[in-house]
Amino acid sequence: MNAYSPLTTLAIHTSPYRVAYGEFDSMKIYETKTAPNPRRVRMFLAEKGIDVDYVQVDIQKGENLTAEMRAKNPLGKIPILELDDGTCIAETDAICTYFEALQPEPPLMGTTPVEKATISMWQRQVEFAFMLQVGMCFQHTTGYFKDRMVPVPEYGKEAGINASKYLNILERRLGVKPFIAGDAFSIADITALCALDFARVVDIRMKEEQTNLARWYETVSSRASAKA
Repeated sequence: MNAYSPLTTLAIHTSPYRVAYGEFDSMKIYETKTAPNPRRVRMFLAEKGIDVDYVQVDIQKGENLTAEMRAKNPLGKIPILELDDGTCIAETDAICTYFEALQPEPPLMGTTPVEKATISMWQRQVEFAFMLQVGMCFQHTTGYFKDRMVPVPEYGKEAGINASKYLNILERRLGVKPFIAGDAFSIADITALCALDFARVVDIRMKEEQTNLARWYETVSSRASAKA
């Protein structure tokens, strides 16, 4: 694995998960190594044994907002998957859905209609009720993006409270199922792990009494893909 510095600009990163699928060799993903959404994609691909090249974009310096990057994604957000023909696919879920279709095994988004719907349900709940709340707390309380937005600290604080409350829901769910969407590891677990790790930045953590959540966290964070 190539060495990486958070300040490296547009540096190519090659992970150890390359597989012998020529169709992946010409793809690249624009990302920021320290951001949670790109980590979700890296972890998803690591689970499937897929490797592509990664181009580092410094979002703190606003490199994601340049005309070049907006041509790839008008919203100026990362990650962005760029195919060999120049087609660009943004949004974490869309990128993962693309790779799930290309390489269905191991399945991370379900195989039966019920599995697919259940995983999608939990994935959306984790995204909106937890990950988004963590993100709003970060944006509105840390001042990280104060040069391009007007932070509303009260909103950020409330978002943090909402995120902490959702951990109680996961605690109950993980008391009856080993993984968030059921009996098998899925993209919902990837999203929850990446969000929970990032939540430490704004001091949102599991409570000592949330033993089911702690058991789950130990299990998923021990997977090799968690280090991708």
